[in-house]
Amino acid sequence: MTYTPSLRGGIVAILASLMLVLAACAPNINQNTVSLDDANRAERTEIATVISYRPVNVEGTRSGVGALAGAAAGGTAGSLIGGGTTENILGAIGGAVAGGLVGNALEEGLTRQTGIEYTLRQQNGQIVTVVQGAEDPIAPGTRVLIIYGERTRVVRASGV
Repeated sequence: MTYTPSLRGGIVAILASLMLVLAACAPNINQNTVSLDDANRAERTEIATVISYRPVNVEGTRSGVGALAGAAAGGTAGSLIGGGTTENILGAIGGAVAGGLVGNALEEGLTRQTGIEYTLRQQNGQIVTVVQGAEDPIAPGTRVLIIYGERTRVVRASGV
């Protein structure tokens, strides 16, 4: 099989599409997003006060989807190297390994997020720490609600 510019463009398009899908699959850690399992369910809620907060990096996912997609694309591209069966097989193996490593790194990088780690003092004096999305930071001294569920969330306590 001859490695033509149009074939190379097709492989690049497939890789780009797979990476966009991976980026869209990043877990949502926003305080205003409720999981489907938590919808229409009563959850335990505690009143607390924000003591402090700091920005943190939330690791990206390593589901294997990026590695699998990269290995498939790399194996396909690698199989086009060389002029004989042996070269094509070796190229496919090498391409699959390299593509898997690159795909895994891309998945982790594309799904990495910035979060905020809140340190909170509950009314009973107990200290709790929660990490969630960095949207709309809550300042120290603010009264909040800690909502326990599938994902614990911290939201401003209005009217409490």
